[in-house]
Amino acid sequence: MKEFWVWVDPYDKRLVTTAIEAGVNALVVPSEEHAKETRKLARITVISPKGEIKLGSDVVYEKIESKEDEEKAAKYPPKVKVIVETTDWTVIPLENLIAQREELYAVVKNAQEAEIALQTLEKGVKGVVLKTKDPAEIRKVARVLESSEEVLKLVAVKITKILPLGLGDRVCVDTANLMVRGEGMLVGNSSGGMFLVHAETEENPYVASRPFRVNAGAVHMYIRIPGNKTKYLCELEAGDKVMIYDFKGKGRTAYVGRSKVERRPMLLIEGKYEGKKLSCILQNAETIRLTKPDGTPVSVAELKEGDEVLGYTEEVGRHFGMKVDETIVEK
Repeated sequence: MKEFWVWVDPYDKRLVTTAIEAGVNALVVPSEEHAKETRKLARITVISPKGEIKLGSDVVYEKIESKEDEEKAAKYPPKVKVIVETTDWTVIPLENLIAQREELYAVVKNAQEAEIALQTLEKGVKGVVLKTKDPAEIRKVARVLESSEEVLKLVAVKITKILPLGLGDRVCVDTANLMVRGEGMLVGNSSGGMFLVHAETEENPYVASRPFRVNAGAVHMYIRIPGNKTKYLCELEAGDKVMIYDFKGKGRTAYVGRSKVERRPMLLIEGKYEGKKLSCILQNAETIRLTKPDGTPVSVAELKEGDEVLGYTEEVGRHFGMKVDETIVEK
């Protein structure tokens, strides 16, 4: 997940307030006095010469004016966050440093430069540090960061089996974010094959819509979270981050407000894509829906063998939620 910092020097409360409202991850300010003033406005990470994250030790700044400067920036210990600024905004130093460092942040002056830094070598920098005196530019860069979230290639999975099960424990994931038709979360019995379970955006005669909720399924299943990782549904709790995807595969980060586990009748659903089997266990109820390739939600109560719904597949396995390139068989 990319980070967005704003460097406010000289200190300007108007810029600080705009940055906080735009959801930045951190603010870089010139002094501890300014850091204290910023902390009065919101609970946010503040980087200053004597702050809780210290500019000069935990975070270093390097202006890249020569090959020697580039080499110096590359040699800091891996955990040190390195902010680099190029004098003429050339991409080559960024490319070289991105290839060598994970904790790399690029100083940018506008949304266009931010977009380039986030896409360089496809991987991009860990985050951008905006230097500006224009509050509007802060909002523009925030939109660039939002649109740079993960995009997955979702596939049409043909349903091959629908089997009612007995009672099981299922997890409702209530988020602090609203979802719209065509959005949901990727869950599955295997991390290598997941279904897009639709958010509860639809009205019906018995239950009002809950557009902040995905009734995600059985406690043992995997769910995708930021950073190309997974968690078990039963591990989710308030404040955790999860990924929301739309039917085109575009992902965004959401925050768990509540994870609700209840005992309900369950349903095993299996499907295939290019010979690969995918499966999930969902609550057996009309309000639980998968997602058709055009983004239309389809209730599990109406689902039939031969129907196509959206899913996601990957070849490698997972160990503690992280991808590993080894032989793992899940049935």
